Amino acid sequence: MTTAALTAGLERIPDQLGYLVISEDGVLASAGELENDEHTAGVIMQMVRTACRFRLPGSADPCFKRMSVILEDFVYTVTVSGQKVFVVKRQNNQHEPVNV
Repeated sequence: MTTAALTAGLERIPDQLGYLVISEDGVLASAGELENDEHTAGVIMQMVRTACRFRLPGSADPCFKRMSVILEDFVYTVTVSGQKVFVVKRQNNQHEPVNV
């Protein structure tokens, strides 16, 4: 699979600051603020492995499809598809809660 096929559409995600495409073998593609970011890739893969341990007994469903890591200034959106993990770093445009 070519890098262009792996990353098709990732560049067009609104407010994205960078992305990673990861497999068990390491980083397959990266760009923006996450370009060649092996450290973040390792941390995300450890989070994915940990999250996959929390399976419902008897469930045949995959462990999860999407996970968000929300920080003050940005969000990592992690999507598992096939044997690949797609990570997009986006600006966190979350609005302050309204107090009533």
